[in-house]
Amino acid sequence: MVQFINIAHPEQGMSFPQAVVTGLGKGQGLLFPERLETLKDVQGLLEMDFVRRSTIILQHLVGESMAVDTLEGCVERAFNFPLTLKRVSARVYALELFYGPSLAFKDFGARFMAQCLAAFNAAQRTTILTATSGDTGAAVAHAFYGQPTIDVVILYPSGKITPLQEKLFCTLGGNIRTIAIDDDFDACQQLVKQSFDDSELVSTLGLNSANSINVARLLAQVCYYFEAVARLPRGVEPVFSVPSGNFGNITAGLLAFAMGLPAKRMIAATNRNDTVPRFLRSGKWEPRPTVATLTNAMDISLPNNFPRVLELGERHGLELETLLTSFAIDDAETITAVRDLNDTGYLADPHSSLAWKALQDNLADDETGVFLCTAHPAKFVETLSAALKQSISLPAELARVAELQVLSEVMPADYKMLRGFLLEGQRS
Repeated sequence: MVQFINIAHPEQGMSFPQAVVTGLGKGQGLLFPERLETLKDVQGLLEMDFVRRSTIILQHLVGESMAVDTLEGCVERAFNFPLTLKRVSARVYALELFYGPSLAFKDFGARFMAQCLAAFNAAQRTTILTATSGDTGAAVAHAFYGQPTIDVVILYPSGKITPLQEKLFCTLGGNIRTIAIDDDFDACQQLVKQSFDDSELVSTLGLNSANSINVARLLAQVCYYFEAVARLPRGVEPVFSVPSGNFGNITAGLLAFAMGLPAKRMIAATNRNDTVPRFLRSGKWEPRPTVATLTNAMDISLPNNFPRVLELGERHGLELETLLTSFAIDDAETITAVRDLNDTGYLADPHSSLAWKALQDNLADDETGVFLCTAHPAKFVETLSAALKQSISLPAELARVAELQVLSEVMPADYKMLRGFLLEGQRS
């Protein structure tokens, strides 16, 4: 039953369970739906509760490869925390996605993937290898922590995530091992891809990835776009503004469009790592060296998911020219946005503030906007305290880990060293 294809090698096809367990196709190819059809009775779906609607949306995407009761159980266990839509101004809303255990939107995808993997691959030993620019690491670590047949190895750029982001996933121990790579996120991501090209390593470790490389994570994120529209006044078709680094979140939003989401268009808000805004203007893919910014989770010059965005246009006929725009916002503008948004009475982290800024600058007078709040403000306490000259209180999840010792290994961006580390862990 072929439902997902490798977009780099379309001859490689597989079912949803196979796609989840495989993670990445041959030649580092991303797996993606072969066909996309619009949902029936979208208005009826919008009147359902989040779990029921999400089950129907995901069933539509995965087909008969997953029993409905199994899928619904995965959704119920994964999406067991709230999300909110708050009105910030007359025509602008904040979709808050940071109420899960790692205080970031990544909890939706990581927890759904963990539930799927447990359902499909419960008896087989698996090593999850993933890279993080800040928030994926904690979401993946907490989603898989303590699972007896799963080992997790997380790579992150040393010194380029906030101390509290690091504490959330580098203090767990047990089946969670973390490596601080002496380079940027793009180097971490490349090490993960090299590992998946190593057939011996994949076979020996039962290797899988929990980056948005894995299609289960991506599909889960489609669901909250429908929830946002369901909470707006009936008939409102919003403009979404999404803080964008690896472009998984924007891909999920565009998937929702392809399935019939009643929305107008999408804005991908980036920082100085502006490969995509420049590409959309010029048609030339010209990545530059990654630079460190205040919005560190978006410090990515080679967004791994962008081939999926292009696939939505080329294979599935989505009119990207009218649906997607992208803008780069620098650190000075981001700090101003943090302050301006706080002056309205709404405190947001730098990434979410950046998305708000892009929305404010590009929303027409007759449009309603929704910006995605992707992380709890307290995860960026240093930046916010300096910008606002006020103290930021820590939620319990962060207060618990603030004084714990980081357990990470430190390593250069050297594949041979990483390979040895992974195999040594298998033997121990």
